Amino acid sequence: MGLACAAAVYFLYFFRLDAMGLVGPDEPRYAAIGREMARSGDWVTPRLWGVPWFEKPALLYWMTGLGWLAGLGADLAPRVPVAMLSAAFLVFYFWRLRREWGWEPAFYSVAILASSAAWVAYSQSGVTDLPLAVMFSGALLLALPWLKTADRRLLPYAAALLGLAVLAKGLVPLVLVVPVLWFGRRRWRDLVQPAVLLAFCAAALPWYVLCTVRNGEPFLRTFFLEHQLGRFHSGALKHEQPFWFYVPVLLGSLFPWTALLVLPFRRALYRESHARVLGAVALWGFVFFSMTTNKLGGYLLPLLPAIAALMGLGLCRARFAAPWLALPLLSLTWVPVVGALLPVAIGSGIRKAWPVPLIVRFQAALLMLPLMMAAGTALLAERARRRAWAVAGILVLTVASVTWLKVTAVPRIDREASARGLYRRAAEKPVCLGEMPRAWPYGVNYYFDRVVPVCGPGDARLILRKDQ
Repeated sequence: MGLACAAAVYFLYFFRLDAMGLVGPDEPRYAAIGREMARSGDWVTPRLWGVPWFEKPALLYWMTGLGWLAGLGADLAPRVPVAMLSAAFLVFYFWRLRREWGWEPAFYSVAILASSAAWVAYSQSGVTDLPLAVMFSGALLLALPWLKTADRRLLPYAAALLGLAVLAKGLVPLVLVVPVLWFGRRRWRDLVQPAVLLAFCAAALPWYVLCTVRNGEPFLRTFFLEHQLGRFHSGALKHEQPFWFYVPVLLGSLFPWTALLVLPFRRALYRESHARVLGAVALWGFVFFSMTTNKLGGYLLPLLPAIAALMGLGLCRARFAAPWLALPLLSLTWVPVVGALLPVAIGSGIRKAWPVPLIVRFQAALLMLPLMMAAGTALLAERARRRAWAVAGILVLTVASVTWLKVTAVPRIDREASARGLYRRAAEKPVCLGEMPRAWPYGVNYYFDRVVPVCGPGDARLILRKDQ
């Protein structure tokens, strides 16, 4: 069992981790800051090409910097630490849920979370969303015994993880933890015990204090006013989306387990106090993120462990779960479509990815028959009271689907959405930036390890363009 789980984790998060160069504006930008910290030895002030950059706290930069010091290189240094953190969290997640609910709900919850689309994607990306999700969810799980039985032994550890969540992405975890504080309001004195306060402050405050001492008002204004409070109400960051934006994001994030999302809506599930806490955290977080002006898909990631736990518990408590086991299998017929859309969608936007080529539709149709047979097998397993075997089968097919995407789609994503190919073709030549999407200059600068200038009229240098 342990070997099978290790193999699943490897193929989900580590297999071909460097097959795609860094993509988007954030991943190469954060990686460049982490690399600069490792080179300079200044682990306090984040700098992007020598200029202080106060968009995010330091935790991810430290992780990337350690990856560079370990000799992992340009592609793996930002990603391996994140993948390792994700894998370690899944072990912790199973341990805590098994202690609270038993082996079966814990296994279902881990299977759902570990192979859900968003968790797989962000476990292989050097951005801040996964570290925040791990630290906040770890704090939440460690606080559950206190809420249920007033057992305070784990509270200092929960406070330390909450502090690390603040170090991962700022003030957001302090908002997400509000339901926990509400459920524990009658025991508020426990939260101000010296051990609890010291654990939180020791994890969260030193970097903020040191960065303020070194950089003063520019850090406070840029970090807190522009990038923390500003994301809630200002459209200056150009991530404005409608209120309903996170409905399709949540559905897609849980693929292929999306159908199981109906299970947490059963009232009987919330007779258990832990389920009420997890449900409140998920609902409050979803409403809060929906109210913000700026929205990005990764913002929901800290809610997924709580949602997956409710889905796993709901699946365990369901009297007859055959439809909920068949639908994830049938949804895997979309994998060829996803593989066709992702390269263009990541590189140029989802609107330019349509229509799906005819050959891809044919591949999806071919998958229908074997997946229908697998769904039938899941139904038989349910009738034979072997629900865990059915879930394990879905997990295996999902891991196989992710592996197939890594082999077939990821190389095309590398060509369509990463600047790494430009660097490999022109590494030793004098170059300048031609017309390219907004996100690409960050990747170009990262791989060339310098700020590549924009081309001027009649420039004799090699002009870098996305389509080269």
